[in-house]
Amino acid sequence: MGHGTPDTMNWAALLQNLLLLVFLRQITCGSVQFLVPEEREPGTLVGSFSKHFPPPYQLLTQEYLWMDKNTGNFYTTEQKMDREALCPEETKAEECIILHNAVVGPSGDLIQFPVIIEDINDNAPHFENSEIYLRVSEDVAVGTSFLLDDQAQDSDAGHNGKLQYHLEESEEVFGLKVEETFIMLIVKTALDREARDQYEMLLVATDCGRNPLSATATLMVTVTDVNDNCPSFSSDSLRNVTIPGDSPKNMLVAQVRATDPDSGLNAAIIYSLSPKVSERAKKLFSLDSLTGYIRLKQDLQSDNSEELVLKVLASGHHCPPADTQVTVSVLPKANQELTIKIRFIAEHQNQTMVLPENQPPTALAVLELGGDSSSSLSIEGEVPFTLTLQHGKYLLSTSKPLDYELKREHHISVVAHKGSAEGSVIVSSRSVIRVLVADVNDNAPHFSQSHYQLEVEENNKPGLSLLQVSASDSDSGHNGRVTYSLDKHTSAIFTIDPETGQLCVSASLDREQQDVHKLAVFVRDSGFPPLESVAIVSIHVLDQNDNAPVFLTPHFMFFILENVPPFTLVGQVGFVDPDEGKNGNIELNVVHSSGPFVVDNTQGTLHTTTNLDREKEDCYELYLLARDHGHPLALSSTARVTIFVEDINDNQPKVILPSSNSSCLTVSPATVAGTIVTKIYAIDEDSGLNSEITYTVVAPEPAQHSSPFQVNVRSGHITTGQPLGRKDLGMHHLFVVVRDEGKPTPLYSTVWVNLLVNESMEPCHLDKVPTWTGTRDLVQTPTKTSICEIEYPRSAQLTMLVGVGMILASTCLFVVTAVLYMKQRRRNQNKRGHTEENTIPLRLRDKYYSDV
Repeated sequence: MGHGTPDTMNWAALLQNLLLLVFLRQITCGSVQFLVPEEREPGTLVGSFSKHFPPPYQLLTQEYLWMDKNTGNFYTTEQKMDREALCPEETKAEECIILHNAVVGPSGDLIQFPVIIEDINDNAPHFENSEIYLRVSEDVAVGTSFLLDDQAQDSDAGHNGKLQYHLEESEEVFGLKVEETFIMLIVKTALDREARDQYEMLLVATDCGRNPLSATATLMVTVTDVNDNCPSFSSDSLRNVTIPGDSPKNMLVAQVRATDPDSGLNAAIIYSLSPKVSERAKKLFSLDSLTGYIRLKQDLQSDNSEELVLKVLASGHHCPPADTQVTVSVLPKANQELTIKIRFIAEHQNQTMVLPENQPPTALAVLELGGDSSSSLSIEGEVPFTLTLQHGKYLLSTSKPLDYELKREHHISVVAHKGSAEGSVIVSSRSVIRVLVADVNDNAPHFSQSHYQLEVEENNKPGLSLLQVSASDSDSGHNGRVTYSLDKHTSAIFTIDPETGQLCVSASLDREQQDVHKLAVFVRDSGFPPLESVAIVSIHVLDQNDNAPVFLTPHFMFFILENVPPFTLVGQVGFVDPDEGKNGNIELNVVHSSGPFVVDNTQGTLHTTTNLDREKEDCYELYLLARDHGHPLALSSTARVTIFVEDINDNQPKVILPSSNSSCLTVSPATVAGTIVTKIYAIDEDSGLNSEITYTVVAPEPAQHSSPFQVNVRSGHITTGQPLGRKDLGMHHLFVVVRDEGKPTPLYSTVWVNLLVNESMEPCHLDKVPTWTGTRDLVQTPTKTSICEIEYPRSAQLTMLVGVGMILASTCLFVVTAVLYMKQRRRNQNKRGHTEENTIPLRLRDKYYSDV
């Protein structure tokens, strides 16, 4: 059958094609799926392939799961699986499926199987706003419902994400009606703003998980006013007032005051005199329609007693007027004998004092009453001033600190009283002291809100107006004049108008450099010392897809050994995209290549898809395309990848010359020493040391020393080591081991070099191929092997021995014996037949076979 090489190569090629088809076949196992609850501890058993596929097993992606290669069991890793992070867009769907790839079975089938991440109740509901505000008119009918826009959100799925709502601290005034997608606040009892204008309740959202989680938001319901009340005077509003007959113009006579429980415009009251008031009263008195002050319209010069009745009306919007009555008694000038002398203590001018606000009780003036000693002084109305009698004199003082922001001017009406013959009290004299309150800087500016938040897309136009902050100061003048400024550590790109509070940015914002800017805005008044307040402005920079994915290097180079199994890791490529969300979500693809490589998007790793053979192709070049999922336009970049296939010693040397083990060469005995007789030429398809070839003649040491031929270890040249003589005539068989220098174990081939030293240069021919009977260890000890010999049939040897014996016995018998011997030899050769030239009859032919 010869060497058997064609059949062996055909089987190897067929097996290689079958393996390639098996490795490239992907099986999606729709019937094999596994369920695992999220957030499981590391080492939790998820499932097993042992019931579905034979071993061995290999899981290709081991980010969340790892697999026992022998049992097929796979477990959770240190990196826990968060369903809401793995399936952010399907968190409310029924299933979160993660596909995994594995290689199973002795044939190495590539399968794809789903792992369903089951939801657990690990996310509490949350409200976007912790406070919910609602305005409800007080006249709404019982049963009226109001839509609440602020609903809670829950990232869990199924029952874990289904929410129920209820109210706490509602006092049965309000209730809830929950529909599938709406929450309605129901008014259960009649509302009355005048009784209660605000309700504060807790809106509680609870999920339906096994261990329910909840969240609360404060629900603030403000009851707004309707005009359901009219002005009214109190039962003691009737007034009797006595004034001197010489009272001056603009003197305050009295003040009427009505009330309306409503608020705002609904509580506005307009005062007016009744049309039934006498013309005399209309001529003498005026009524302020807003304050209810009744004053003299002219100086009085009356020598007679007089009583005037003023009927005052209080009107409201869409209301009938309420009325009260003020009776003014005018005394004649002849009855005035009392005088009030005033000595001012505080700074004054024209009976007007100026007093700074917030001062403790302060003495203003000393009042002395001249005339009847039975008379007394008092202050009319409710004012923050007091009169104290000390040693017959009255000390006028403030009763509490004055507040400029509440009232800037006070009129103190001091009257002198004396008793009449009828026993009534008569006002015989009146003096009005005016007090102006001077403002001090006692109020810091106040922002309308303490924390401003806004969102701005990056790459904005320079000079963009962001927002306008607003602050007020209750003080007046310079004390109430405010200016705005930014903290001194604020970036110079932000500016604020000191007068208007308009905040601007002078440069484009870059989210990748900073996604949130927090600015401290100060407002300061112009008082002395100045007062200030601060507000925080948070600017959230929104992402734009303005950054293409970037590879860490434009050219990746990897090295991989040939003959590694399919799906072996080649290397990992590094890439980044500083954008966020979908703008930074990168997908990798291999482009411009038909090479046996695939890329893993999740890990950024390259894997082989089949066996690599360096002798067929030692270098692959491909390009990777990284593309984001940005909107409106996806950005991409490419990187070049060069993969060098490293050699292993998988090819033994092949002998080209001599062409067969039966080749023979005739050498003249006259050949001088050092002559190149012939050359052994061999090649090795490997590279490096694996392809470095050495040539060694295998023979026992005595035979090596006696042979006239030698082989150059590196070149394979066979030269004469000494001059040839008659003793060298005949056939010389050199058994040469052609060996590479591969690691860890070199490979080799063998070849016979047959040299015939003969005076006749006729072409020589071998009847049979020499046989090697030496040691098997041709690689380790090639120079210490057994002798090389020609193997002859056993019958021929016996015949030769008999012939030698007969020569000793008789010379005559020698000739006969020689003739018989020759005949016997020819007969044996005819029986054995012709031996193929290319066969190397080694005893361990399978192990030491070389295709030469």
